Amino acid sequence: MVGLDGKVVRRFFSDESGQGITEYGAIIAFVSLLVALTFSAANGSLMPAVSRAFREVSSQLNALSSAAASSS
Repeated sequence: MVGLDGKVVRRFFSDESGQGITEYGAIIAFVSLLVALTFSAANGSLMPAVSRAFREVSSQLNALSSAAASSS
């Protein structure tokens, strides 16, 4: 049977080689959960809201473009 000395245990707990992938996995899981909650809470009202927001942004950009063109 292999005994565990202090060095092996310390090296095991201080080894961070898999830390990055674990953090990315946790972030992906969190974002997936947020997306799922958003779609379940929206009940189909999300797409019209996004479409309305894009229309508003487009309208504002057109207004700014017209104002810039008329001032030059």
